[in-house]
Amino acid sequence: MLSDIEISKNANILHISEVAKKIGIDESELEFYGKYKAKLSDELINRVKGNKNGKLVLVTAINPTPAGEGKTTVTIGLGQALARLNKNCILALREPSLGPVMGLKGGATGGGYSQVVPMEDINLHFTGDIHALTAANNLLSAMIDNHIYQGNALGIDPDNITWKRALDVNDRTLRNITIGHGAKNGPERNDGFSITTASEMMAILCLAEDLQDLKKRISNILIGYTFDKKPVFASDIKAEGALTALLKDAIKPNLVQTLENTPCIIHGGPFANIAHGCNSVVATKTALKLADIVVTEAGFGADLGAEKFLDIKCRIAGLKPDAIVIVATIRSLKYNGGAALANLKTENLEALKNGFCNLQKHIENIKKFGVPVLVTINKFESDTPDEVELLKTLCLENGAECTVSEVFAKGGEGGLDLANKLIDVLENEPSNFKPIYDEKLSIKEKIKTVTHEIYGATDVEYSEKALEQITQIENINLDKLPICIAKTQYSLSDDAKKLGRPTDFTIHVKEVRVSNGAGFVVVITGTIMTMPGLPKVPAAENVDILPDGSLTGIF
Repeated sequence: MLSDIEISKNANILHISEVAKKIGIDESELEFYGKYKAKLSDELINRVKGNKNGKLVLVTAINPTPAGEGKTTVTIGLGQALARLNKNCILALREPSLGPVMGLKGGATGGGYSQVVPMEDINLHFTGDIHALTAANNLLSAMIDNHIYQGNALGIDPDNITWKRALDVNDRTLRNITIGHGAKNGPERNDGFSITTASEMMAILCLAEDLQDLKKRISNILIGYTFDKKPVFASDIKAEGALTALLKDAIKPNLVQTLENTPCIIHGGPFANIAHGCNSVVATKTALKLADIVVTEAGFGADLGAEKFLDIKCRIAGLKPDAIVIVATIRSLKYNGGAALANLKTENLEALKNGFCNLQKHIENIKKFGVPVLVTINKFESDTPDEVELLKTLCLENGAECTVSEVFAKGGEGGLDLANKLIDVLENEPSNFKPIYDEKLSIKEKIKTVTHEIYGATDVEYSEKALEQITQIENINLDKLPICIAKTQYSLSDDAKKLGRPTDFTIHVKEVRVSNGAGFVVVITGTIMTMPGLPKVPAAENVDILPDGSLTGIF
């Protein structure tokens, strides 16, 4: 089979204005970034606000394994399949971060015959959104330190600044740093970097309704505390105007296409393990006004991305998902059931049956939100007929219909069964969506609900630092917000080594921060870091640019 990049080069890619016409967008309502990318103008977004909403479908997955799940590939293939059935469908996806592109994962634009294009541009700088977020984030940091240097009229405590710098590269050496060395550069203080895609600035962009809401959210950012423990906000140092100006284009969603010319809006890119894992509200709401069916995805397993999509994004934006698709692979379930990574291509019904508990838990979790659920098997060549039938049977026994997807090898054609089943669900099964907790509960009560109901934990243990931070947040009355739990993606627990469906475990909360501009409280558990590191052999080592300007190595 051809490589992903060879497949994309051989595809019949349309000028982006032709793709836009399919969904009723005039060329004058686009802001072009070359032939194949465009931003949606404010005029378009305002024009369609009165349109009726289409149906909203979320694609999520089991916990990821080294075997790979292909959630984004299935999402794209599902969109292509719906288009083949003459459904007016738009995909709404996240922008890839340079961190994983140059780190462990490589590109994030799908694979095989289910890709969004132009893949090289999307995986690298795209339209500059993430760079703009990095600049805005770090301008705020510079303004905080300058305020202190210039006399500190607000009395900001340098040792109690909660705002971190950001960079869209995996650089573990920047997790904890000391800044301000030298008499004219200080005061000296401890600081650190988060990856841009885990920053509050990214979350703010993704949850803002429009430019004015973006400005309001930026002004509400809690940057730290004074010496007498009073909160200090970005508005106190008059930062919101400049930061919003840097993001005036970044807030506009980006329109691209799939290999089969299905429209795709890509905008925002928060990680789901250390951030809220969903594309922008502006992109999703605009897509819902332009299409009959919008297919979106949330990062990693349903315990992370889907939970945050449902409890944070849908709550804040007033969205109601109509159906949820869980992507699973037979080889990943066998891995969860104890099969060795090297033996996953060998039929092993016992391991598959044992590993099904991971998928079973995700099915149960989605049902707790009152949304209809489908399971789809992202099929690999090594999957045997007996394994496929066993997994279908296990799903049905747990109240979820299961289809087979072959979109990697066949594009939209390989997703027709899933698309038809999904259409049947959308037409006949009502969604009774409701978040799993009341955001007005205490921080600890919300943490207990998610860790018990979604992860299956029996207890929660708090560090002394976390307890102090919770008290501090409660004292300034910023605790009645949804929670965003940062946790390993590899397990339902906060221990990456606990596969399957662990029981009798404790979640360890080590830090709690309030992202007041975004509108949620961040809860950091286990050993999770907000600045990832590069692997021993990063994908960046294999990247090369050929004489014709094309890239190899990461796609």
